[in-house]
Amino acid sequence: MSKQFAVFGDLFEEAIRAGLTAIQTQHPGFYYQEAARYAIARKQLCRGLCPAELKYPASDPLAEADKMEYYGQRPWRQGHQSLEAPSVQKEREGIQALQYRECQVDHSWLVIPLLSSAIAQFKKYKSPRMKRYLVVQMGEEYYHAKDYSKALALLGRVTWEYRSERWWSILTNILQLSLRCAYLVMSFEEYVTVSIELMGRYAQVPREEKIRIQMNLHKIFQDEVPEPEHGCEHDSVEKGRALWTTISAGGKSRSPIVVEMNSITAFVECKACFTADSFLCESPVTVKLGLHSFAPMPIRFSQLSVRFSNEAYNQFGIVVDENAVDDPIESTSYLKPGQTLWHTFQFIVEQDDVDCNLSIAGVDLVLGSLEGCCATLRWTDGGGDAIVHPFATQVHRKKVALNADFSVVSWDVLPSNYSTHISPREANLDVQLLQKGPALVNEFYLMTVSITNTEVAQISNVRTSISVVTAVADAVATAQPNTFLYEDIDLPCSQLISMPLLEELKPNQKVDNVAYVRCVDSGARLMCIQVSYQIPIDISGKMSMCNCMKEITSSIEVCEPFNITVSLTNMKFEKIEKVQLGEAFLSRMEVKCLSPWPVALQGSSLNLAKLVKFADEESLSQLTDVSLKQNDCAVEFRCLLSSGQTPSEIDIGSYSIEWRRVQNGAAVPFASTTVSLPTVEAEPIPLSLHVDMPAYGHMKAVLPLTYLLHNQTPFVQDMEIAMESSEAFMLSGHKQLFFRILPDSQHILRYNLFPLFPGYVTLPRLRVNMVRYSGVLDQLLSSVVPTHIFIKVCMVL
Repeated sequence: MSKQFAVFGDLFEEAIRAGLTAIQTQHPGFYYQEAARYAIARKQLCRGLCPAELKYPASDPLAEADKMEYYGQRPWRQGHQSLEAPSVQKEREGIQALQYRECQVDHSWLVIPLLSSAIAQFKKYKSPRMKRYLVVQMGEEYYHAKDYSKALALLGRVTWEYRSERWWSILTNILQLSLRCAYLVMSFEEYVTVSIELMGRYAQVPREEKIRIQMNLHKIFQDEVPEPEHGCEHDSVEKGRALWTTISAGGKSRSPIVVEMNSITAFVECKACFTADSFLCESPVTVKLGLHSFAPMPIRFSQLSVRFSNEAYNQFGIVVDENAVDDPIESTSYLKPGQTLWHTFQFIVEQDDVDCNLSIAGVDLVLGSLEGCCATLRWTDGGGDAIVHPFATQVHRKKVALNADFSVVSWDVLPSNYSTHISPREANLDVQLLQKGPALVNEFYLMTVSITNTEVAQISNVRTSISVVTAVADAVATAQPNTFLYEDIDLPCSQLISMPLLEELKPNQKVDNVAYVRCVDSGARLMCIQVSYQIPIDISGKMSMCNCMKEITSSIEVCEPFNITVSLTNMKFEKIEKVQLGEAFLSRMEVKCLSPWPVALQGSSLNLAKLVKFADEESLSQLTDVSLKQNDCAVEFRCLLSSGQTPSEIDIGSYSIEWRRVQNGAAVPFASTTVSLPTVEAEPIPLSLHVDMPAYGHMKAVLPLTYLLHNQTPFVQDMEIAMESSEAFMLSGHKQLFFRILPDSQHILRYNLFPLFPGYVTLPRLRVNMVRYSGVLDQLLSSVVPTHIFIKVCMVL
């Protein structure tokens, strides 16, 4: 049957290679498993039915067995049709020969290949538990085949899964078999590791067996030969004892081994924790460590050591047993069954670890003699039973205070606090950020950091730093920084500045440090001031320099200094939305002071675009040396001229003013505020008209008036003009005229007016008509030609 299942498994596997689809519940692994099961049954029947002392009969009844026509035919019954044997003696000898031949077969090497094929299939179709079950069977077969090294390796591969899933009965059987294999091959490390786990509380073995295992473990650490394990074959036991004896008689101790305790369920459990979540750097750090033994008899360890994340503190967590290993005197290294042994460690942290986390890296427990044979039981972190009680289940346990009396608390609910924070000593300094807010955008805002020593002793190495606290959202929204710090105005800006080092500061002494901040936009700024220093303190009767740090945050409000409004007007100060190419217009800048502090203006400037220029050769600022208070307004005009030939939207440029607070004086440089001038539509006009006349006239005195007409088209233009009469003036000049203007040429009209009335009187209206653009010029020229003039009265002396 075993052969048939194996053949069918091979056929099934070939069909899968040819394209047949297999599933998790139907694949060749099941047939290989059945073949192995029948092979195991064959081995068991052979052991039950075939005595080991059988001898092959001298008559050789199986000599013609290979010549039979059918499988299963008996050579001594050849040609006999009856169910009864032709000869009882021949029948007995034939059965004896078959039994002898079956005893010569090593059945384990028939089972192992079948199990190997089955394991490969169950692994392929993701059946981990079936795979582990077959691995255990294969390990047992290697054990029966006396290949103990392979059996030990196979069993070691599956113990972790059975341990983590808490199959204690299965795990115990695997460990017992592993212990026999480790003894027979003299694997010192495996023998110690398995013995430690079989002595634990989860191993389901009798107490007498645990005592025997502990005694063997004790003999190993004394360089003696342990007693053989139960269930081993005699010849294998003799070979194993010879290996142990050779090592023990050599006079050399075995090399120390390390047992990772977090991966097994040992007879001793360890729990180490800090007694607080944080410690001040001026107070000792306290660590409590408990060892709980589940061994059947007392046991002594040689050394206990706690390892920390900072190796400099490892020297404070060592306990060494000065007595002999077999000394019955109870000491701090003597573990009794079912009891917990507590140790407390204290030490002072170094100043480099202040404001850092300190954690327990691991715990080492040495069994045996440090000078001879020993084993180091090693826990990572603070120990604990992470396999049986993982972290996810420990969260829901009853909370136990870290400073509680652990001796009255159940071992399973003890807290696990493997990390603590070293808090700095509280700084006794009075730190203030003195300012006169609010700050103004783009100014060098003066800040004063005032530090007063309120400590009882003199402090030294006082370092002060100022930084800008930036929110994460702001940092993502603005790729460029909007706040700059300056230690001095002449030094480069930074996001973090450090003040000059102050070597010492006496009690109640005060010192001020000055810094500047410049913000490029409005809004609140959060400044962080850190002051670190050193002070001598008494720690456990020893004077030590302690690092302290004081940190404060202060908010600075930043507002705009001005509200600048820009508008465009024509030469008659009328607001316009469009400008004419080649015609002058005015840019009106109104500056309203929003600062609560008086502001001094150094001047202003216009940065014009390419298509815009000043109408005059020289354009000076009208706001030079002007001071503004809150809500004061200052207005200036600049006469501009647009260029170009085609209609388009033009960018005029930008407007800047230089300013600073009046109270700062010359100590702080001027700041600059810049706004963009509006974009305006520029359109060409066929004719430009310029008027030349005095600013005012006198009654009954000649008032000259000149009109300059410029043809801006590439064509000859026919012009028609008419001067209307006025009651306020007598007129000398053409009242109606027809003429032509060549392309890009000018024509001048001169009139003499004789004012008849004083006051603000209306000028005679000049009507200009261009035949090609009839009816267009009146509206364009109405914004250029003046309509009124002031006439003074002549004083007769």
